[in-house]
Amino acid sequence: MEIAELLQQAAPTLMKGLGYTLLFALSSMLGGLVLGFVLAVARIVPWRLLHWPAALYVSLMRGTPLLVQIFVVYYGLPSAGIEFSPLAAGVLTLSLNAGAYLSESLRGAILGVTRGQWNASYSIGLTYFQTLRYIIVPQAVRIAVPAMSNTLISLIKDTSLVSVITVTELMLATKEVIAVTFRPLPLYIAAAGIYWILSLCFEALQHRLEKRLGKAHQA
Repeated sequence: MEIAELLQQAAPTLMKGLGYTLLFALSSMLGGLVLGFVLAVARIVPWRLLHWPAALYVSLMRGTPLLVQIFVVYYGLPSAGIEFSPLAAGVLTLSLNAGAYLSESLRGAILGVTRGQWNASYSIGLTYFQTLRYIIVPQAVRIAVPAMSNTLISLIKDTSLVSVITVTELMLATKEVIAVTFRPLPLYIAAAGIYWILSLCFEALQHRLEKRLGKAHQA
């Protein structure tokens, strides 16, 4: 079978897998951003009681393999009476994992805003959370964009791990075609090329966003 004919035959299945890959990556990024922001704030607020649970969670999620986390959520939690569909389990696990990494990016960006910004805000009567919302976070987001974009790019590649719970994302779709055609090398190379193209697209979006935020800050 010629390579062009093979890829043409595989294209519908690979495109379906690509759709799931994008769904996983974008949904997990959104969920991770929400969780990451909560964790970042919990680690910088004046109340120490919130610090250690957030720090423990971040350490746990960053210190254990994502594959193990997927197994715990999908195969382990049902023994405790908590069950998820493969799609929900994949998005949930990737979100929980991404939230830990994004929280560190956001926390570092928030701490990177000069102390003078806080003092100036207090001097005009803003509360701690008003200062955080209106003054600090908008500046921190601009600082954190490169790191957050890198997390999204990593998420695109990490979605390949959810194939172990029978979700037909790009990697499992590739394996399904290989099982029919028995041509692993060109199909794995095609899958790698698709991941690469996706990464390049998001890198371009990252650079564009950085420029827009930079212009807005200069204005």
